[in-house]
Amino acid sequence: MTSQGDLLYTEEEEAVRSAVRSLLADHCDPAAVLARTESEQPHDRELWKALADGMGLAGLLVPEDRGGQGASHREAAVVLEELGRAVAPVPYLTSAVIATETLLACAGDAAAELLAALASGRTVGALAVPFATAPEAAPEAAHPRVRFDRGALHGEVRGVADAAAADVLLVPADGGLFAVDTGRDGVTVTPQTSLDRTRPLAVVTLDAAPARLLAEGAEADAAIRLGLRSGAGLLASEQLGLAEWCLTETVRYTKERHQFNRPVGSFQALKHRLARLWLDVVNTRAVARHAADALATGSDEPNLATALAQAHAAPVAVRAAEEAVQLHGGIGMTWEHPVHLYLKRAKADSIALGTAGRHRENLADLIDLPAPATP
Repeated sequence: MTSQGDLLYTEEEEAVRSAVRSLLADHCDPAAVLARTESEQPHDRELWKALADGMGLAGLLVPEDRGGQGASHREAAVVLEELGRAVAPVPYLTSAVIATETLLACAGDAAAELLAALASGRTVGALAVPFATAPEAAPEAAHPRVRFDRGALHGEVRGVADAAAADVLLVPADGGLFAVDTGRDGVTVTPQTSLDRTRPLAVVTLDAAPARLLAEGAEADAAIRLGLRSGAGLLASEQLGLAEWCLTETVRYTKERHQFNRPVGSFQALKHRLARLWLDVVNTRAVARHAADALATGSDEPNLATALAQAHAAPVAVRAAEEAVQLHGGIGMTWEHPVHLYLKRAKADSIALGTAGRHRENLADLIDLPAPATP
């Protein structure tokens, strides 16, 4: 266990990184990801099985006495850094973080049984709210069209991330949180046109879908907020991994590409651009680690750390991907080069779980910073 406030990576965390990076190098090369995004099955179920079932990573956030690994958000953050570096098409953030954290805050046998299933990796879960929903947004505001009646759910939810890969959906409705099996009658998951095909969105239609109650009232509301907060906080680690890949690959390419008998990376203007990007990535690592540590240990204020991380990490990831496209020159504009996958993931992540602007507003409220006066 690291001391409170220590943001350095531990030996255990580096061991997790090494194992995940090795697995991704073997099973998630850019060509395979590109091919999968153009297919009818964008999710890589074999990779998910290796990560979740084979390595036990789906249960990192779940205590051992509840069927998990008993690790923390810090280890999960390292996994997400590596998944971000590979833009891996697996539902780790949505199932192993958001859905799992939501269930951890629910009491009762139904939630405990489902939590153990998610921790095993053999069941994939998704919180059925639009992926753009910010943690502080009330579930009712994100879910005006779903109602519970006579043991079944009726309504529609748009923009649900990884719903196509989910075996069970956690659906907020009428002040409660319900579990719905996607394989049951009355549940239809329709893919939406998504910018980021490595984390596709879908429309979930519920037509008298059988549902079981997991929590209600204040407990349900708190559970949903906690799930979304953990998702937003650890999304910064995914954005960090993405930005690091873009920076590393761009530096490598500018060393190899020559113009006027010189590597283009030796040009002063490009040096300055890459140096500024390096500083942005270093700062992103700091806020992402801070958010993961705050979620894991309760040090500082998790809501504050999450808002700060997203306010900074989202625009940095987008800028890193845009610079990668531009500094790769002509090859960066082609469909064959994987850099466009990173740009699409960065753009999609920038509006996921609240925009940077929304998090800045939340951050201002948390530290009681008044908005500028308008004339």
